[in-house]
Amino acid sequence: MSQQTSLSLAEEQAFQLSQAAIMLDQTRGDRDSNIGPFAAALKTNLDTWVALCTIISHEDCTLSEDVKRNLRRLAQFVADKTLAGLDAVTNETIDSFININLQISEGLLEGGRS
Repeated sequence: MSQQTSLSLAEEQAFQLSQAAIMLDQTRGDRDSNIGPFAAALKTNLDTWVALCTIISHEDCTLSEDVKRNLRRLAQFVADKTLAGLDAVTNETIDSFININLQISEGLLEGGRS
């Protein structure tokens, strides 16, 4: 008999954000010699934020309007920095992406426990 564990939507998004953060961290060191994995990590991170914005735009999303607005602002920041091009993505930007992802992931998990 197999056991299936289903994640809530908040848990799934938290997982995706943390995975994107890990990918960014793991690929940043080799970006000068092999840009492909780093570019893929940036794309994954951006896609994760687009998905999160899609989810919070649904009318059945129970997050407060302030939280939704803040998440949209963070998503815009991620999009702006990512779409500026690979050369514009500094180590400080990568650190910001990683920290934002992990903090929002933690917030989503904490909010799901309430």
